[in-house]
Amino acid sequence: MANLELIKQLRDETGISIGECKKALDEGGSVEKAKEILKQWGKNLAAKKGDRCAGQGKVEAYIHANGKIGVLVELRCETDFVANSADFKNLAHELCLQVAAMGDNSETMLTNPWIKNPSKSVNDLINETVAKVGENIVLKKVVRVEI
Repeated sequence: MANLELIKQLRDETGISIGECKKALDEGGSVEKAKEILKQWGKNLAAKKGDRCAGQGKVEAYIHANGKIGVLVELRCETDFVANSADFKNLAHELCLQVAAMGDNSETMLTNPWIKNPSKSVNDLINETVAKVGENIVLKKVVRVEI
C-alpha cells in the first residue's frame, strides 16, 4: 500500500487526482514506475475520449519579447468549464511557447519533443492534460508570424 508522502509527491509532480496516484503507486511500487503507469493511463484515456466532440476551447496568443514573433493557437475541449480551467489555459500557453521556439505547425508538432522536457512529446503533454481534466482536447490550428 502506498504511503501518504509518496502519494503527495506523485500528486505534486503530475497534478493527477490523489485516487489515481494511489492506484498507480499500488500497482507500480515506486514513484517513477507510477509515473509511467499514469502516462499510459493518460494515453488510454485520450484514446477513449478522442471521438468526443470538442466544441469549446480557447485561442491563445503569444508575442515574443523581441516583438518579432507572434503565435496564435486554437485549442479545443468539450466544455466551457474546462476551457476556463488553469490546466487548459496553461496547456494553450505551453503550445504557443513551443511554436514560437520551434516554428512548429499543427501537423508536425504533436510528435516533436516538448521544449521544456525533451523526454516528452507535445502529444504526451496534451495527453497529460486530458488525464487531468477528463475531456478530449484537440489542437485545431496554429499560426506563427515572424519578421
